[in-house]
Amino acid sequence: MNNILNSQFIKKVNDVTSNSWIQGIQKSITLILSFIIIGSLITVISLINNIKANLIPDLGYMSTFTFGMVGLFVAFLIPYNILQQKKNDKKMLASFTSLALYLMLIKPKFDGSGNHVTFELSRFGSAGLFLSIIAGIVVTAIILFTSRYSFFKKDTLMPEFIVNLFDSLIPITFIIFIGWLGLTAKNIDPFKIVTSLFSPLSIIGQSYIGFIVIGFVYSLFYSFGISTWTLSPIILPIMLSGIAENERLAAHGLKAVNITTQEVFYTGFIAAGGIGFTITLAIMMLFLSKSQQLKAVGRATFPASILNINEPLVYGAPIAFNPLLMIPMWLNGILIPAVAGAAMRLNIVPIPDKVFWIWYLPFPVSTYITTGIKGVLLFVILFILSWTIYYPFFKYYDAQLLTNELENRKN
Repeated sequence: MNNILNSQFIKKVNDVTSNSWIQGIQKSITLILSFIIIGSLITVISLINNIKANLIPDLGYMSTFTFGMVGLFVAFLIPYNILQQKKNDKKMLASFTSLALYLMLIKPKFDGSGNHVTFELSRFGSAGLFLSIIAGIVVTAIILFTSRYSFFKKDTLMPEFIVNLFDSLIPITFIIFIGWLGLTAKNIDPFKIVTSLFSPLSIIGQSYIGFIVIGFVYSLFYSFGISTWTLSPIILPIMLSGIAENERLAAHGLKAVNITTQEVFYTGFIAAGGIGFTITLAIMMLFLSKSQQLKAVGRATFPASILNINEPLVYGAPIAFNPLLMIPMWLNGILIPAVAGAAMRLNIVPIPDKVFWIWYLPFPVSTYITTGIKGVLLFVILFILSWTIYYPFFKYYDAQLLTNELENRKN
């Protein structure tokens, strides 16, 4: 199985992750994390008002113009990062064009004079993330295609900015014309069309089975040393739109319904120590190892594991490409989401309804912030479950290493 996965699965995944389009989208999403974290900090600061009402002013607008603008930011960033990967010097021009296209496609409304325009604020944020990705990809594709042709010869004496100016007029005009069609069509709303096209993906991702599948795929990728950021173009829009919808429901006095969010995976329950709930394995290595190798790995990786930084343990134990530790990581990737998802679906534990992306905060502190004391109790149950899963594999692996160390000493 290891040979099959190495020769087929890993090769195909590496082909995808090394693609300049995928890398450009990944980098664009990574760059907006700072704005999402600012929204998370607002959540933490707002907890002060739970102690005494109105102790601090409402900072909601800070979240609105950071987390609430991620769709707008991504529309600008995707052409820039993809064209940078492809070493195309029209990246900034393409970014502004993508931004203009996105603003037209979210269907603003003009008054009779045409001097005042009204945008629906929610369309700038995570709700518009799928549309912003499509707008960025379309603009990038058109710019790349037209870059093959030029009004000028390669040995022209014209300044470079003049060449770029004239060569960009036709593709930009065509792109803006597409935006104009979407903007002026009376009974067509591109935003709603794209949202409806991707709604099946969101529905599947937010289902109980989809929640478990995502948990397993995350663990599967990590067990082969592949960062889960590879999946961000698909899964992150689902998570962001999910928490945004939960916030909207909570603001209207309704219960949150979306369980597939970053707040559940990375700051609530699933990724204690990192993907695969590896905090239990880190504790075993530090305190229970009899082999010198695992004891040393435990000492080196435990501080990072407390902060939910997984890479030192994944590559140091190693978990990656080590069947003895890969299998329990996969089991954790299935069973931990299964139990946590069931607890939320059965209303035993509340579903997070506030943005909270400070994933390096130790568990269960972050669990308490997102889901309260009931969430902490669930975390204890998940901790015991994870310990039970890892322990027999850890004991066998530790005994194996100890035997090797003893033999080496004899030799």
